[in-house]
Amino acid sequence: MGLPIVAIIGRPNVGKSTLVNRLAGEQTAIVHDEPGMTRDRTYMPAYWNDREYLVVDTGGLVFNDETEFLPLIRQQALAALREASAAIFVVNGQTGPIPADEEIAEWLRQQPVPVLLAVNKCESPDLGIIQAAEFWELGLGEPYPISAIHGNGTGELLDELIKHIPTVTEVPETNEIKVAIVGRPNVGKSSLLNAFVGEQRAIVSPISGTTRDAIDTFIERDGQNYRIIDTAGIRKKKNVEYGPEFFSINRAFKAIRRADVVLLVLDALDGVTEQDQKLAGRIIEDGRACIVVVNKWDAIEKDSHTIYDYEKSMQERLHFTDWASTIFVSALTGQRVEKILELVNQAAVEHKRRVSTSVINDVLEEALRWHSPPTSRGGRQGKIYYGTQVTSQPPTIALFVNEAKRFNDNYRRYIERQFRQQLGFKGTPIRLLWRSKKVRDMESGNVNRATRV
Repeated sequence: MGLPIVAIIGRPNVGKSTLVNRLAGEQTAIVHDEPGMTRDRTYMPAYWNDREYLVVDTGGLVFNDETEFLPLIRQQALAALREASAAIFVVNGQTGPIPADEEIAEWLRQQPVPVLLAVNKCESPDLGIIQAAEFWELGLGEPYPISAIHGNGTGELLDELIKHIPTVTEVPETNEIKVAIVGRPNVGKSSLLNAFVGEQRAIVSPISGTTRDAIDTFIERDGQNYRIIDTAGIRKKKNVEYGPEFFSINRAFKAIRRADVVLLVLDALDGVTEQDQKLAGRIIEDGRACIVVVNKWDAIEKDSHTIYDYEKSMQERLHFTDWASTIFVSALTGQRVEKILELVNQAAVEHKRRVSTSVINDVLEEALRWHSPPTSRGGRQGKIYYGTQVTSQPPTIALFVNEAKRFNDNYRRYIERQFRQQLGFKGTPIRLLWRSKKVRDMESGNVNRATRV
């Protein structure tokens, strides 16, 4: 990834994610007053003085407990340490050292990584010095009193940290495609991420709601760089209470908005559900390119008609995304997973594509020749004067017409179909802006009174 990495380590609920947000300068990591909010490792860019680095948030460490996700969280923390240039061990100054801190300190002393000790929740600078002094007994060197929520003491901590961070003279620019993996809980999103990476990058569990943060992972294939964003499973809004899942779903929606291409993952055993339809609508609303990934295809009993029957059922339920490519995969076995990236490349190109005004008007001329615009009850016919592409990502075409309300939904869909048949745009939504113009404005050449409808 180029930049050095700093791992944030500590037991649950000591303020690790709050410190990560402080160092990164943005509210990215989920912060909530509940232990175990963070499970996977989450990377964010940060800098101090002339040093740039990636800060990685990890789940709360608990030793001698094998329940639920705790062993997997330990694996994620160890993976973060293995790639880190330095680590910050966060403890709670208000509780003082406890046996759990001593266990983590002993474990960290065995790791070949320089460790700084950050005594968090020292809101009072004077009292913080006294609180921090208790942590000398951990044997990790000088304890730094800080308040991650207010920023007190973080400057002194960072001054010491950058002594262990190598200077990066130049980070090569990458032609990166951002790919978000979204879907309902337990459809195999994290398994798909791990299949791309070839390692246990995200915790996989049959327990619904395992992934909470949006996890960014960087991979490269054939000279193309990808940022793969794993997200939390998105349930129906009425079933989501304020708390961990609420924050996780908001992160997932943000991931859709910052992606170039979205992988909408479906469970082959469940088929297309109502929630899948709503997620597809959300992707279109945000104007993102999309690939429909039908996972767990290995679990389906098949004959010569299975895939055709399945595709027909999907088309009926997801007819409004018929422009998106569909691929049937198994994240568990790796079947056809690599082919997803080929479709991602194609969709990303179409999402950024621009078409000249002359080509757009050639398509319009042909479309009008085959099917004239509708005529209103008063005998007034709609007229399309010309069109031009005004932006990309997604491709957006403005159509200048005499009066937008004269064009019903059927005719608007007809025009969109003509653009797709003639120009492609496979894998990406396209937007048509129908802009009304008065006839006299067109005759006089005045194009400044166009309004979006």
